[in-house]
Amino acid sequence: MRNTCTDSAGWKSIDEMNSELIECVACPRLVKFREEVAQRYKRYRERFWSRPVPGFGDISGRILILGLAPAPAGGNRTGRVFTGDRSSDFLVSCLHEVGITNKPTSESRDDGLQYRDAYITAAVKCVPPDNRPEREEMERCSRYLDYEICSMGNLKAVVALGSIAFSAFKSYAKRRGADTRGMRFEHGKSYSVLGVRLFCLYHPSPRNVNTGKLTRDAFIRGLKEVLQYVSAQDK
Repeated sequence: MRNTCTDSAGWKSIDEMNSELIECVACPRLVKFREEVAQRYKRYRERFWSRPVPGFGDISGRILILGLAPAPAGGNRTGRVFTGDRSSDFLVSCLHEVGITNKPTSESRDDGLQYRDAYITAAVKCVPPDNRPEREEMERCSRYLDYEICSMGNLKAVVALGSIAFSAFKSYAKRRGADTRGMRFEHGKSYSVLGVRLFCLYHPSPRNVNTGKLTRDAFIRGLKEVLQYVSAQDK
C-alpha cells in the first residue's frame, strides 16, 4: 500500500511525529490516568514512562501489528508498546516462534528486541481506564495512527489484535474512502481493503489466554497465515 502522508502538522518522518506524540495532552482523562497508574504499581520501584507510547519496529516492513493501547504496567511503565507485561510475554514469544522477532521476550526499551519486516503500534497511545478508550479519545489519537499506517509504503498485511484495534483500522479505511460495509471482527477472519489484507486475531490478553478463548496454537496458526499471505505477494 502506497499513500502520500499529509497532515496539518506537517510531519516529515515517524521520528518527527513521535517527538510530538510523546508530549500529547489532548485527552484529560487519559493524561490523569496514565500518571495515576504508577501509584498502583509501587512494587516495580521504578519511574513509569506515563506518557503516550510510540510504535516500534520496522516502519518499512510489510506487516502492521495493531493493538488496543498500552498496558498499565506494560507500555505505560516501560515506554514501549507490548513490553513488560503478560500480554507481551505471550505475543512476543509467538512472534519469535514464527520469525517476526529476534528474541522471545520483550522486557524493556533497551533489551535488544527487533522486529523483522513488521511494525507494532496501538490504536490509542495512552493507557485508558479499564482498557476502554472513549470514542472521542480514539478520534483524537487517530491522526497519529493514520500517519503511521500511511508511512508504511510496503504494507501488505495488518494484524488487528482484538475488536477495538479492528475498528480503528476500519475507521482509517473509511476515512480513505474504502467500502467497509459487512466487515465485522471475527477471530481468524480476514478482509481485503485498501490493497492490503486485514487479519483478525483475538487480543493476547491474560483474560483471553487464561480462559482458553485464545490458545497458543490458534494464535501461531493465525500468524503463519499472515506470513504465508505476505510471502505470496512476492510471487
